[in-house]
Amino acid sequence: MASDAQKTALINHQSMEKKTKTIRLIYPQWQGASIVPLIPEVKNPDDASRGYFLGAQLLNFLAPDSGQETLTVPVSIELEDRQVTDGVLDRDIIVRQTRTALDMLRVSNPDKIVTLGGECSVSVVPFTYLAEKYDNDVAVIWIDAHPDITLPGDVYPGYHAMAVTACMGYGDKRILEELPAKIFPSKILLVGLRNWERDEIKERQQQYGIKHLSPQDVAQNSDAIKSWLKACGASKVVIHFDMDALDPTEIIAAVGTDPDGMKMEEVIRVINDIAAEKELVGLTIAEPMPRTAIRIKNMLNQLPLLK
Repeated sequence: MASDAQKTALINHQSMEKKTKTIRLIYPQWQGASIVPLIPEVKNPDDASRGYFLGAQLLNFLAPDSGQETLTVPVSIELEDRQVTDGVLDRDIIVRQTRTALDMLRVSNPDKIVTLGGECSVSVVPFTYLAEKYDNDVAVIWIDAHPDITLPGDVYPGYHAMAVTACMGYGDKRILEELPAKIFPSKILLVGLRNWERDEIKERQQQYGIKHLSPQDVAQNSDAIKSWLKACGASKVVIHFDMDALDPTEIIAAVGTDPDGMKMEEVIRVINDIAAEKELVGLTIAEPMPRTAIRIKNMLNQLPLLK
């Protein structure tokens, strides 16, 4: 029989588990991307631009119903005159939506966050919120075909390509003023990286000192990730999973279709291995581009008795 001390320890452990709050954050932000030319099969450019909005809704529909509290960030679907301000496309809209998302998290006060997006920048608010909550005792695993370390003033103004730099505290002043914490480059690992897009991005990664692993580095096992996690010094981890990390010969789930990506089973194994190594407090699924669903939606919109 268990002793009184063991019973007390069990009760305390169960009480702590009950106090841990995990929420699902639906964050259908699309304004951070400019991707119309990359999905020519979607004929209406407005539908292509807002594809991530539908993508986030589909992810929420497809994900298991865990009974978690669900918050949905209100995201404008109005196609105003899209302007680049201080080097960032739709900057002022992004600032407003960033502030709203962070306010929602502060009211809810979760311990763990599952984020369903939306383009890549949807990780910035939950990751910096969690970095503040855990006093920067958080490592970031960024599973992505791209490093997302663009800066305002670079040739591409999409904020989704600036997501990692924003998490580090670099980028647009107005956006950064809203964010609660900065994450050191030494606590960020890029996984699945295979397209730097421009030479200055590769040079910038080296300047920041951000380490990366290619799809080939993690194809057989997660040992390299585990070694990095042991050395990074953080007890908790957040994972960003951009669906363009996946190999397009197996599935096309995002805008990016760079060859030689990660297989679905490899991504599943990597994420589960990370969660077994450190306490997982944040998981983002981002950049779903439901090309076929958009086309079906447009077809249905033109049929009688459905309008």
